[in-house]
Amino acid sequence: MKAHKKPLASARHLNAFLFFGISLPSIACAFQSSKFGIRHSKTSLPVASIDPPKTVEKGTMAPLFADETRASVQQYYGTELKTSNDLKTNACCTAGAPPKYIQECIRNLHESTVAKYYGCGLCLPSYDLTGCSVLDLGCGAGRDVYIASQLVGPKGRVVGVDMTVEQLDAAREQKAYHAEKFGFDNTEFYQGYLESLSDIKALEKESFDVIISNCVINLCTDKPAVLKACYDLLKPGGEMYFSDVYANQRVPMVLQKDPTLWGECLSGALYWNDFVNMAKKAGFSDPRLVEDAPITIQNAGVRDTVVREGFGSLEFYSATYRLFKMEELEPACEDYGQAVIYKGTIPRMQSEFKLDKGHVFETGKVHPVCGNTWYMLEKNPQLKSHFTFIGDFSRHYGIFEGCGTSLPYDKQSSSTTKGSSKGASCC
Repeated sequence: MKAHKKPLASARHLNAFLFFGISLPSIACAFQSSKFGIRHSKTSLPVASIDPPKTVEKGTMAPLFADETRASVQQYYGTELKTSNDLKTNACCTAGAPPKYIQECIRNLHESTVAKYYGCGLCLPSYDLTGCSVLDLGCGAGRDVYIASQLVGPKGRVVGVDMTVEQLDAAREQKAYHAEKFGFDNTEFYQGYLESLSDIKALEKESFDVIISNCVINLCTDKPAVLKACYDLLKPGGEMYFSDVYANQRVPMVLQKDPTLWGECLSGALYWNDFVNMAKKAGFSDPRLVEDAPITIQNAGVRDTVVREGFGSLEFYSATYRLFKMEELEPACEDYGQAVIYKGTIPRMQSEFKLDKGHVFETGKVHPVCGNTWYMLEKNPQLKSHFTFIGDFSRHYGIFEGCGTSLPYDKQSSSTTKGSSKGASCC
């Protein structure tokens, strides 16, 4: 699959070391090199030398350990890093170049804003964002906030949240420049922890159309709390669109405690099915995988450590998910005999629209869909007008054929070609 992700950095890395229970480190972060891989660095990112708590709720961390680790990471990304050239590894970047319209947005940014972005990708829905309210979690120096600012336009709103004062100072320093450049000012920046979003008074419940992040959500000390807060902040029909690193099995504690593997964004990866269940518990009934790619450990030292500990079957994947806030969604994909037709009217997507890995809608073609997919298209204000809906919910035909719960990721990297993911299963 082609990557459509933005790397973790600054605040995006800030939380990477905050979780040694089941956590998720780096993600959609594919690499600046031409192929996926992990480059080992003798100078790994700082990790507090404290044994993780023996008993913690899945997805959470003991407060004392979280605070000390957070302070260490803040120091590193708040004061030691000045530009992206100061990063010690390239494990959290995406290799794919952003689409042309995003490149055009980047050209409008202040050079210091671009320089302080510790990565090379972007994680945004591909539909028209005009007039939307967007929240960027782990915004760093604001590059993606200012990109989204141009996409939502003068009637939209973009809010960035980060835990690092230095990064937020850099973001705010260029507010006036970008407001003059764009012809409007629609951005806001707030300091805070993603585990405590409710403490930021400017973030009102049900006020955002889209919440984005890259390598942040699943790296927090209390990931279930972050997901629940995001659910509360989204408008009905809105969505989270984000990326991270996942594993095919739960990462064992012996690897989670290895500072090199943690610094290389591997040992904190969340087991994919734990994430799915966590998202459902937060209210996102049907998490949808948009794209994924295997992460190959090319460094011999890192690979040997994993094998030496007896976990050679452990696999890592970068993946982008979208989580819709819709009360109508069911736990499984049910068949009501419905179908949709894409009109080809979304800007830059005249020939087809990709909802997720299993749903690419060709213009003018009738596509059978499950009830959940119907709702995702019909209840999302940015998508509804671009589809014709056939059928209703008056008759149920059972589970939608192909719906299952096996490993959803591709074990081999493959580019997305036209028609490659059409049909297939529902999820």
